[in-house]
Amino acid sequence: MSSPPSPLLADRFAPRSDFGRLDHLVVEADPASTYKALHSLDLTDLHGFLVNAAMGLRALPERWREDRPPRHRTRLTLQDLDAGTDWVVLGEDPGHEIAFGAVGQFWRPVVKWAHVEARDFADFAEPGYAKVVCSLSTSAYGQRRTLVTAEVRVVLTDPRAWLSFRRYWRISTPFVGVISRAVLRTVRRSAEAGGVR
Repeated sequence: MSSPPSPLLADRFAPRSDFGRLDHLVVEADPASTYKALHSLDLTDLHGFLVNAAMGLRALPERWREDRPPRHRTRLTLQDLDAGTDWVVLGEDPGHEIAFGAVGQFWRPVVKWAHVEARDFADFAEPGYAKVVCSLSTSAYGQRRTLVTAEVRVVLTDPRAWLSFRRYWRISTPFVGVISRAVLRTVRRSAEAGGVR
């Protein structure tokens, strides 16, 4: 008799979601190699016309603000999120899943962020905000392959935020999908090449 699967970190931080997205990709590499590639993922390596357009469009209003200089990074791994970004690493199940999140009013041209520590994330309920939980996970898929999953869950803290986010999500969800699939392809490329930079 096999043991029940362990709960996802995403379930701990967003047991329910108002909006979400789920993408999967099969990788021709074992779970350990795939997780190593996922864990060392450099988000600055995500490129392509649609990825650059998606990230560039979202960043435009912030770039136009004169009181906040643009952020230029040469490297940004998931472990770097806690230092100098508005995102926080929520937790890791080594070898299986890493979850990160942010709280903000994403529907505004320039996002109004609420800086919430990982330990306070699940209980954060201040009205007017969206809590976004992103999870990247791996699981065995047959003998030598891995299913890698990217999941986004969004929880709104009140009905007004829900209405505002719904309008934003209708526009942004295709771009979220472009970035999510780019993350999965980058992990696959690295894992199948057998090396991590």
